[in-house]
Amino acid sequence: MYARRMDESQLIIACKKQDRNAQRALYELYAPKMMTVCLRYCKNEETARDLLHDGFIQVFTHISSYAGKGSFQGWLRRIFVNVALENYRQEARRNKFMEEYEYEITDLEDDYQDNRFDIENISQETVMQMIQELPTGYRTIFNLFIFEEMPHKEIAKLLGINEAASRSQFYRAKTQLQKKISVLLERNKRQAQ
Repeated sequence: MYARRMDESQLIIACKKQDRNAQRALYELYAPKMMTVCLRYCKNEETARDLLHDGFIQVFTHISSYAGKGSFQGWLRRIFVNVALENYRQEARRNKFMEEYEYEITDLEDDYQDNRFDIENISQETVMQMIQELPTGYRTIFNLFIFEEMPHKEIAKLLGINEAASRSQFYRAKTQLQKKISVLLERNKRQAQ
Protein backbone atom coordinates (compact mmCIF):
# COMPACT_ATOMS: atom_id res chain seq x y z
CA MET A 1 0.00 0.00 0.00
CA TYR A 2 2.80 2.39 0.94
CA ALA A 3 4.60 1.58 -2.32
CA ARG A 4 1.56 2.54 -4.41
CA ARG A 5 1.74 6.10 -3.10
CA MET A 6 5.42 6.54 -3.97
CA ASP A 7 7.41 6.05 -7.12
CA GLU A 8 10.82 4.35 -7.06
CA SER A 9 12.81 7.57 -6.60
CA GLN A 10 10.64 8.63 -3.67
CA LEU A 11 11.05 5.18 -2.09
CA ILE A 12 14.83 5.44 -2.44
CA ILE A 13 14.88 8.89 -0.83
CA ALA A 14 12.71 7.62 2.04
CA CYS A 15 14.94 4.55 2.45
CA LYS A 16 17.99 6.80 2.64
CA LYS A 17 16.24 8.45 5.61
CA GLN A 18 15.78 4.96 7.11
CA ASP A 19 12.01 5.10 6.83
CA ARG A 20 10.91 1.57 7.83
CA ASN A 21 7.70 1.69 5.78
CA ALA A 22 9.65 2.68 2.68
CA GLN A 23 12.16 -0.11 3.34
CA ARG A 24 9.34 -2.62 3.63
CA ALA A 25 7.77 -1.29 0.41
CA LEU A 26 11.09 -1.46 -1.44
CA TYR A 27 11.61 -5.00 -0.16
CA GLU A 28 8.15 -6.07 -1.32
CA LEU A 29 8.72 -4.44 -4.69
CA TYR A 30 12.08 -6.08 -5.43
CA ALA A 31 12.23 -9.25 -3.31
CA PRO A 32 10.71 -11.55 -5.98
CA LYS A 33 13.21 -10.42 -8.63
CA MET A 34 16.17 -10.59 -6.27
CA MET A 35 15.04 -14.01 -5.02
CA THR A 36 15.35 -15.23 -8.61
CA VAL A 37 18.94 -13.95 -8.68
CA CYS A 38 19.68 -15.67 -5.35
CA LEU A 39 18.15 -18.96 -6.49
CA ARG A 40 20.47 -19.05 -9.47
CA TYR A 41 23.46 -19.18 -7.12
CA CYS A 42 22.09 -21.65 -4.55
CA LYS A 43 21.21 -25.29 -4.32
CA ASN A 44 18.11 -24.73 -2.25
CA GLU A 45 15.46 -22.18 -1.39
CA GLU A 46 16.52 -21.90 2.25
CA THR A 47 20.00 -20.69 1.32
CA ALA A 48 18.50 -18.37 -1.29
CA ARG A 49 16.25 -16.83 1.39
CA ASP A 50 19.33 -16.30 3.58
CA LEU A 51 21.08 -14.56 0.69
CA LEU A 52 17.98 -12.47 0.03
CA HIS A 53 17.97 -11.37 3.66
CA ASP A 54 21.70 -10.61 3.64
CA GLY A 55 21.37 -8.75 0.36
CA PHE A 56 18.65 -6.46 1.65
CA ILE A 57 20.70 -5.73 4.76
CA GLN A 58 23.48 -4.63 2.38
CA VAL A 59 21.01 -2.60 0.32
CA PHE A 60 19.66 -0.70 3.32
CA THR A 61 23.14 -0.26 4.80
CA HIS A 62 24.58 1.17 1.58
CA ILE A 63 21.56 2.79 -0.09
CA SER A 64 22.99 6.23 0.62
CA SER A 65 25.79 5.40 -1.85
CA TYR A 66 23.30 5.00 -4.69
CA ALA A 67 23.73 8.24 -6.64
CA GLY A 68 20.83 7.74 -9.04
CA LYS A 69 23.09 7.03 -11.99
CA GLY A 70 22.02 3.96 -13.89
CA SER A 71 19.20 1.63 -13.10
CA PHE A 72 18.36 1.10 -9.44
CA GLN A 73 17.40 -2.48 -10.19
CA GLY A 74 20.84 -3.00 -11.77
CA TRP A 75 22.46 -1.56 -8.63
CA LEU A 76 20.39 -3.94 -6.49
CA ARG A 77 21.24 -6.92 -8.68
CA ARG A 78 24.96 -6.21 -8.37
CA ILE A 79 24.65 -6.24 -4.58
CA PHE A 80 22.84 -9.58 -4.64
CA VAL A 81 25.35 -11.14 -7.02
CA ASN A 82 28.17 -9.93 -4.74
CA VAL A 83 26.43 -11.37 -1.67
CA ALA A 84 26.02 -14.70 -3.50
CA LEU A 85 29.69 -14.66 -4.54
CA GLU A 86 30.82 -13.93 -1.00
CA ASN A 87 28.71 -16.84 0.21
CA TYR A 88 30.33 -19.00 -2.44
CA ARG A 89 33.83 -17.95 -1.38
CA GLN A 90 33.06 -18.68 2.27
CA GLU A 91 31.61 -22.06 1.38
CA ALA A 92 34.64 -22.83 -0.78
CA ARG A 93 37.00 -22.00 2.06
CA ARG A 94 35.00 -24.03 4.56
CA ASN A 95 34.75 -27.09 2.37
CA LYS A 96 38.02 -26.64 0.51
CA PHE A 97 35.84 -27.12 -2.51
CA MET A 98 37.63 -24.96 -5.01
CA GLU A 99 40.61 -26.66 -6.66
CA GLU A 100 42.71 -25.07 -9.32
CA TYR A 101 42.24 -26.98 -12.55
CA GLU A 102 45.08 -26.84 -15.00
CA TYR A 103 43.22 -28.26 -17.96
CA GLU A 104 43.81 -26.73 -21.30
CA ILE A 105 40.36 -26.32 -22.75
CA THR A 106 40.16 -24.25 -25.86
CA ASP A 107 37.30 -22.85 -27.87
CA LEU A 108 34.76 -23.51 -25.14
CA GLU A 109 32.59 -20.66 -26.29
CA ASP A 110 32.53 -22.11 -29.83
CA ASP A 111 31.74 -25.54 -28.38
CA TYR A 112 28.95 -23.99 -26.32
CA GLN A 113 27.43 -22.47 -29.46
CA ASP A 114 27.61 -25.79 -31.30
CA ASN A 115 25.93 -27.88 -28.59
CA ARG A 116 22.78 -25.94 -27.84
CA PHE A 117 19.57 -27.85 -27.35
CA ASP A 118 16.06 -27.04 -28.44
CA ILE A 119 14.59 -26.33 -25.04
CA GLU A 120 11.44 -24.51 -26.08
CA ASN A 121 9.30 -27.24 -24.51
CA ILE A 122 11.12 -27.14 -21.16
CA SER A 123 9.78 -24.73 -18.58
CA GLN A 124 11.97 -21.99 -17.14
CA GLU A 125 11.41 -23.49 -13.68
CA THR A 126 12.77 -26.85 -14.86
CA VAL A 127 15.87 -25.25 -16.36
CA MET A 128 16.40 -23.23 -13.14
CA GLN A 129 16.10 -26.42 -11.09
CA MET A 130 18.69 -28.11 -13.30
CA ILE A 131 21.06 -25.18 -12.77
CA GLN A 132 20.47 -25.30 -9.00
CA GLU A 133 21.39 -28.99 -8.97
CA LEU A 134 24.86 -28.28 -10.36
CA PRO A 135 27.78 -28.44 -7.92
CA THR A 136 28.45 -25.07 -6.30
CA GLY A 137 31.54 -24.15 -8.30
CA TYR A 138 30.04 -25.16 -11.62
CA ARG A 139 26.77 -23.33 -10.85
CA THR A 140 28.52 -20.13 -9.80
CA ILE A 141 30.76 -19.95 -12.85
CA PHE A 142 27.91 -20.91 -15.19
CA ASN A 143 25.72 -18.12 -13.76
CA LEU A 144 28.48 -15.53 -13.98
CA PHE A 145 29.35 -16.46 -17.56
CA ILE A 146 25.82 -16.93 -18.94
CA PHE A 147 23.59 -14.60 -16.91
CA GLU A 148 26.03 -11.90 -15.83
CA GLU A 149 27.90 -12.13 -19.16
CA MET A 150 31.30 -11.96 -17.47
CA PRO A 151 34.38 -13.15 -19.35
CA HIS A 152 36.39 -15.98 -17.81
CA LYS A 153 39.23 -13.60 -16.99
CA GLU A 154 36.92 -11.49 -14.81
CA ILE A 155 35.32 -14.57 -13.23
CA ALA A 156 38.74 -15.94 -12.36
CA LYS A 157 39.73 -12.66 -10.72
CA LEU A 158 36.45 -12.47 -8.75
CA LEU A 159 36.75 -16.02 -7.44
CA GLY A 160 40.51 -16.04 -6.91
CA ILE A 161 41.16 -18.85 -9.38
CA ASN A 162 42.99 -19.01 -12.69
CA GLU A 163 41.23 -18.53 -16.00
CA ALA A 164 41.71 -22.17 -17.00
CA ALA A 165 39.81 -23.23 -13.86
CA SER A 166 36.93 -20.95 -14.79
CA ARG A 167 36.81 -22.34 -18.32
CA SER A 168 37.04 -25.90 -17.05
CA GLN A 169 34.24 -25.52 -14.55
CA PHE A 170 32.04 -23.76 -17.10
CA TYR A 171 32.65 -26.61 -19.55
CA ARG A 172 31.74 -29.18 -16.90
CA ALA A 173 28.60 -27.25 -15.91
CA LYS A 174 27.54 -27.01 -19.53
CA THR A 175 28.19 -30.72 -20.08
CA GLN A 176 26.13 -31.70 -17.02
CA LEU A 177 23.27 -29.44 -18.11
CA GLN A 178 23.36 -30.87 -21.62
CA LYS A 179 23.09 -34.40 -20.21
CA LYS A 180 20.16 -33.43 -17.97
CA ILE A 181 18.36 -31.70 -20.84
CA SER A 182 19.02 -34.61 -23.18
CA VAL A 183 17.57 -37.09 -20.66
CA LEU A 184 14.51 -34.90 -20.11
CA LEU A 185 13.90 -34.41 -23.83
CA GLU A 186 14.25 -38.15 -24.45
CA ARG A 187 11.83 -38.92 -21.61
CA ASN A 188 9.33 -36.36 -22.96
CA LYS A 189 9.67 -37.87 -26.43
CA ARG A 190 8.94 -41.39 -25.12
CA GLN A 191 5.93 -40.15 -23.14
CA ALA A 192 4.53 -38.40 -26.23
CA GLN A 193 4.64 -41.63 -28.28
